Amino acid sequence: MRIAIATGEYHLQGETFINRHIQHIFGGAAAVVCGRFHGDNPFGVPYFAWRDEEGVADQLAKLVATPINRLRFGTGRPPIGRVKRELRTFLKENRVEAILAEFGTRALAVYPLAREMGLPCFTYFRGADASKALGIFNIPGAYAKMMPNLAGVFSVSQFLLDNLARHGVRHDNAHVIPSGVDVRRFSPGEKRSGSCLMVGRLVEKKAPLITLRAFLDATGEENGAHLDVIGDGPLLADAQALVAQAGAAGRVTFHGAQPHETVRKRLATTEFFLQHSVTAKNGNTEGLPTVIQEAMACGCLTVSTRHAGIPEAIDEGETGWLVDEHDAQGFTDAIRSVFVAQGRAEMSQKARQIAEKRFDNDALLKKLERLIVESLS
Repeated sequence: MRIAIATGEYHLQGETFINRHIQHIFGGAAAVVCGRFHGDNPFGVPYFAWRDEEGVADQLAKLVATPINRLRFGTGRPPIGRVKRELRTFLKENRVEAILAEFGTRALAVYPLAREMGLPCFTYFRGADASKALGIFNIPGAYAKMMPNLAGVFSVSQFLLDNLARHGVRHDNAHVIPSGVDVRRFSPGEKRSGSCLMVGRLVEKKAPLITLRAFLDATGEENGAHLDVIGDGPLLADAQALVAQAGAAGRVTFHGAQPHETVRKRLATTEFFLQHSVTAKNGNTEGLPTVIQEAMACGCLTVSTRHAGIPEAIDEGETGWLVDEHDAQGFTDAIRSVFVAQGRAEMSQKARQIAEKRFDNDALLKKLERLIVESLS
């Protein structure tokens, strides 16, 4: 079947889960509806970028249409005017049979037109859209209005569905499907003794400074421990300064942002994956970090937090260690524990086995396709 993937921007290299849907869902039959097009269409799919199509007349029409849309739908996001007409034509010409909106906030923009056209619309909650976004005054109400008009809802973790429910947002046809990992590409290699890895944007919800301090306090040069940091972000300078002030430049290497293939190779040879995820001050949380699923597939032992969907992936004491958010001492103690734990090889094998069972993205994509088809039957 032909399905349209609705996303904010296309193509973004870092959105591996969305790109996989665009490339592979229903045998590669997707079209893309995006807010902005970045000039790269590696999958050769038909696409429509509505912000690129907005003209002066559309901008003026918004002055009238936006308040009306806010009353009807709880949001001013739906397209209007010429853009709406051209998007309708695009969906018809490409024989789109359903829409999958990546992120709940994107669904707010597309479901009104889908309803008008009689197209089933689904959405996929992934993190900020079911945490930070709920702190925006109109979003919970807009979500509640949207839900009866959706054919189904997917989420990368039960945590996000529960968080939506706490704000009065529910759907009877809701399913947990993690983003998953290509377990054929992400697999264990020869591990470097004492190797640790941290991957991701250096931002508040990743709490990189807690991870760095805990690593430095828990390890020393005598045990050969080394931490590689992949990623950049607003806290990079602070992180580098912390390491320099500790005189530990030889124990931590900052690699900056790297391609996904580089992350894969590094995970394959890493023993321990470290990530101290926390809820940001604005309410932003993880969903279920893809990189933790990738680390498990590579047989890494994970030290992380009881945050969002992470406990749904890590079995404490069996495939990793978890502590409460912001528990810096507990995180330090957990890193010490992982370095001296007995049976680490068996734990690594179990992490790999669980990744194969729970997070194989081929199997998860088939599950997504099956649930979409069943919802339409």
